[in-house]
Amino acid sequence: MPLQPDQRRELAAFLRSRRERLTPDEVGLPQTARRRTPGLRREELALLAGISATWYTYLEQGRKIRASEQVLTALATALRLDRHERAHLLQLAGHPTADAPGEPEPLPPDAAAVPALLQPNPAYIIGGNYDVLSHNRAAAALFPRLIDHGARRPPNFVRWVFLEPLARDIVIDWEAEARALLARLRTQAGRHPTDPRYTRLIDELTDHSPEARTWWSQYEVQPRHSGHKRLHHPRRGPVTYTYTAFHLAEQPDQTMVVYVEAAASGQPPPEN
Repeated sequence: MPLQPDQRRELAAFLRSRRERLTPDEVGLPQTARRRTPGLRREELALLAGISATWYTYLEQGRKIRASEQVLTALATALRLDRHERAHLLQLAGHPTADAPGEPEPLPPDAAAVPALLQPNPAYIIGGNYDVLSHNRAAAALFPRLIDHGARRPPNFVRWVFLEPLARDIVIDWEAEARALLARLRTQAGRHPTDPRYTRLIDELTDHSPEARTWWSQYEVQPRHSGHKRLHHPRRGPVTYTYTAFHLAEQPDQTMVVYVEAAASGQPPPEN
């Protein structure tokens, strides 16, 4: 379907704004004489993206042309767009949006530093697919073998619960907790049907865990929330924790989870 005039104007404005925020130094181009306007020139961006400068100019002028997904991907790379900006560009240009395959979730350094500030309370930040993006020492101690610094892929909390044998000793009410966790993963996966990180994780769980295979077919869903959890601390034995989930403002799929002993939090432990 051809883009409407207002869509073309919006696309042109977005491209122009992202071009103007880049400098030649950032993309490895030599500095030339003083520039009258900020950012890269149109012909410089076209060169980086491997497209015609005239054609790109028409696109930024909002003319009645349609860009292919391949061209838009090349522009997104040249403009150094993050995955959210890339999805926005595709949407503006009339292409169905999809999560960038295989890209790790970005986590700002300021946010990544927060779990360490909450030591000695166990704390970690998880992505939408339960990859552990940041954690503190207390979390690594409470969930042994979750963090493997030599692994080629990020640690994943769902994978740990279902596929790490030690998890069944640590999580006292393992079946109830695992089943609820899988329901929350189902909810998250439904929001990202094209993201291969979810499909790879789900395939791994259902291939190697009989419980995950059975429960996944029952299609239970559940939002992320705070609550209580009984865990077997490696040194102190059974402990009831109150855990609180905080969603990051800029990345609503990312969640910081903080554990506090129920007695210390002032909350009564849950009834069995």
